[in-house]
Amino acid sequence: MSVIKQVQEILSSVLQLRNGGDYLAKDTPLLGAIPEFDSMAVVSIITALEDRFSFVVDDDEIDAAVFETFGSLLAFVEQKLV
Repeated sequence: MSVIKQVQEILSSVLQLRNGGDYLAKDTPLLGAIPEFDSMAVVSIITALEDRFSFVVDDDEIDAAVFETFGSLLAFVEQKLV
């Protein structure tokens, strides 16, 4: 399964989005645009990403810019996987 699809599924699960998050494009706004995307959701998403991809997100890596769009979150995940 592709990284894109896995991140879509994580967001869909945590935020309870319709259609498994398939409609999320790289330019889809997240933080501030989806009511369910609050600070608790950020923590849950980070935890789910760490579990799924077996990486660690340090506190200093957490920035609002990472969660601005689906593309910025995807780029962050892909960078962590390198």
